[in-house]
Amino acid sequence: MRDYSYSVPWNLMLIVLGSVIQAVGFKGIATVHGFVPSGLFGLATLIEYKTSILDAGVWYLMLNVPMFVLGYLFISRRFLAYSFVSMVTVSLAYSSLDLVVHIQNQLYAAVCFGVISGGGAGLVLRTLGSNGGLDVVAVIANQRFNVGIGKTYFMFNLALYSVSFLSLDNDLVIASLIAAFVASVCMDYSLSMFSQRKLCLIISKHNEEIAQKVMHSMKIGATFLEGVGAYKNETRRVLMVVTNNIQLKRLEQVAFTIDPHSLFIVENTFNVIGSTFSRRKIY
Repeated sequence: MRDYSYSVPWNLMLIVLGSVIQAVGFKGIATVHGFVPSGLFGLATLIEYKTSILDAGVWYLMLNVPMFVLGYLFISRRFLAYSFVSMVTVSLAYSSLDLVVHIQNQLYAAVCFGVISGGGAGLVLRTLGSNGGLDVVAVIANQRFNVGIGKTYFMFNLALYSVSFLSLDNDLVIASLIAAFVASVCMDYSLSMFSQRKLCLIISKHNEEIAQKVMHSMKIGATFLEGVGAYKNETRRVLMVVTNNIQLKRLEQVAFTIDPHSLFIVENTFNVIGSTFSRRKIY
C-alpha cells in the first residue's frame, strides 16, 4: 500500500476527485452566495465579481501561469505535473458545471462550503502534488527560505480579505472568513485521516513484561527510553509505543493488566513517517 500511494493512477484519482469536489463547492455554493474563497481561487473569484469579464475558472488559469513558471524553476517536474492536473480540473469543472446547492441561510452555506472545499483540498494534498496556485508558492517558500506554509497562506489571505472588506459587503466577507476557517480544519482532518497515530509512553516496574506482550500478542514494535525518577532518583525504563486508534484500548488493557499501578500517557501525532509506517513524501 505504501508503494501504491506513490503510483500515478492513485495520485491522479485523488487529484481529480478532490479537484472536482472543490469545484462543486466553488460553483454550487461560493459564487451563488457571493463568497470569496481563500487562496488564489479567491482572488480569481474577486476579480470575476468586480469585472464580470470572465468567470473565475478562466481567471484562475491565467493567475496560475506565473505560479507554474516558478514551480518549473524551483520544484520537481512531477510535483508540477500533478499540480497542473489539479489546476486544470478545477478550472474546467468550475466553468462547465451548472450547479446550485440550495442553501438559504448564509451561515449554513459558509459552513457547508468550507467542509466541501476543505475536504477536496485535503484529498489533493494527500498526493505528491498540490492544488496549484498558492500551494506552489508556499512549497517554494518553505523549501527555499524555511517559511512555514501556513504563514504564506496567512499573509496572502490577510491581503485578500482586506481588499474584500473595502470592495464587498462586510457580511459576505465575514461569512467567507468563516468558510475559510472551516475549510482549514477540514483540510487538516483530510490530511491526517488514516495517518494519525497515538504516541504512548508507559512507565512501570514491569515494562519488560509489557513490551514482550505488546510485541508478541499485538505485533507492534516498542522502544525503551531511559528515564530517571525525580523524587527517588531511580533509573527506570520508559516504554514508547506508536499505535493507531483501533489498538489503543487494547494496549491500555495490556499495560494495566500486567501492572495496575503503571502510568499510561497518550499523545496525538499528526503523522508518523518511516519504518513500517507511511513513507516520506518527496515532491
